[in-house]
Amino acid sequence: MKAVITPCQFPREFRIPASKSHTIRRLLLAALGHGVTEIAYPLDSLDARSCLNICRVLGAGIEEHRAPDPACPNPSGSDGQKLVGWTVRGIGFGARGRIKAGLSPLDVGNSGTTLFLVLAAAALGDLPATFTGDEQIARRSAAPLLDALSGLGIAVESAPGGCVPITVRGPWKGGRVSIACPTSQYLSALLLAAPLAPAGVITEIDIPLLNEKPYIEMTLSYLTAQGIPYDCAGNFSRFRIPGGAHYRPMNGPVPGDFSSAAFPGGIAAITGETVTLRGLDREDTQGDKAFFDMLGKMGCTVKWSRVEPAAVGRTAQKSSTVNAGGQTSEWTLQVSRTGPLRGGEFDLNDTPDLLPIMAVVAAYAEGDTALVNVAHARIKETDRIAVMAEELGKLGVSTTERPDGLIIHGKGGRGFQGGRVDSRGDHRIVMALAAGALGAAGPVHIEAAESAAVTYPGFLELLGADIA
Repeated sequence: MKAVITPCQFPREFRIPASKSHTIRRLLLAALGHGVTEIAYPLDSLDARSCLNICRVLGAGIEEHRAPDPACPNPSGSDGQKLVGWTVRGIGFGARGRIKAGLSPLDVGNSGTTLFLVLAAAALGDLPATFTGDEQIARRSAAPLLDALSGLGIAVESAPGGCVPITVRGPWKGGRVSIACPTSQYLSALLLAAPLAPAGVITEIDIPLLNEKPYIEMTLSYLTAQGIPYDCAGNFSRFRIPGGAHYRPMNGPVPGDFSSAAFPGGIAAITGETVTLRGLDREDTQGDKAFFDMLGKMGCTVKWSRVEPAAVGRTAQKSSTVNAGGQTSEWTLQVSRTGPLRGGEFDLNDTPDLLPIMAVVAAYAEGDTALVNVAHARIKETDRIAVMAEELGKLGVSTTERPDGLIIHGKGGRGFQGGRVDSRGDHRIVMALAAGALGAAGPVHIEAAESAAVTYPGFLELLGADIA
């Protein structure tokens, strides 16, 4: 699919969809857990549906709830209804429940999060589980995670390089393993699965390298909320996790996604228009919240505020808190600028998913912007450093590629020329280029634009894209 973006009027207010990272963690814990969990306002995207389909194959019962709710952040389906929740009946793993696998391959689609997190969970079972995925997933290595699982007693088979098709089979015997984590998803996978090992089994993990630390903090927040015991070093270089636990229902709404919020936030920085973002929780652990601090350093004004209870409405609960009077209030985030954007240096080690949109915003800044310490951006859906350097060049933006980052030689308000670019099917690159196109001198044609639906369905439509 091709999308053509022309500078135009766009919404000045965005309700941000639910976090993919939170949605997949919540869904997996509910599917493995005991009892029935009510998940409100999850992300309705391709990646989330990949995880949902696999959880069903593993034995969880999942009922979807839809309603004609205009305040729901997810786009309409073919029936004009929107997803407002899931009811998940877990398999009760950790006591009597059993993971059902072995009948057919588990297709994760384009979802690396689903592949890594469910891979470790499936390794708890005594039946073989085989994973496949699309062309991009077929190039993403799980080798460090597979080596760690093997060290914990799991039988492992894979294509060369630790790529799909991958088959794992328990039992999980525990022990001590070392795993370098250029992606935090390797460690999150082990942390979520290890507590469900049999009682008396101890899993010890040494981590000589860890990128994306905030995502580990997110994973640990779920273990803490569940009352799961674990010991860890202060710098997350070592963990010790006893087995014998089980997951309980965690009802409630899924927080909004700061990774998705970066794109309309970037539009405000690029165009100079004031944009208001709803659906976010200022207190959330998501690392990509740092994007708005980066915009502040580049010359934007970033303002958090509360919406009065009467203005929040019945369906705004996903980002809300309850005040002392029992009324619901909600955070809003406003981004604007009145002066020029300034270049700078930004360490993206904790936030590699921000590289595409930061590179695009930097194209409209005055002077150079260095995005550093982010070599692991090369092992995402695409080599995002190389792809962004090449595609920005097609739009008249000069860059210097480095092994661990990218320098963007900004041209101030001149930013993008018009032109034709190829996202290589990477959802974050599609959305970053589309955001940048709103400040371009001419139309920007984006190939393989359909992948935006992986995490932010409806985003291109919000920008008035001509889609063919």
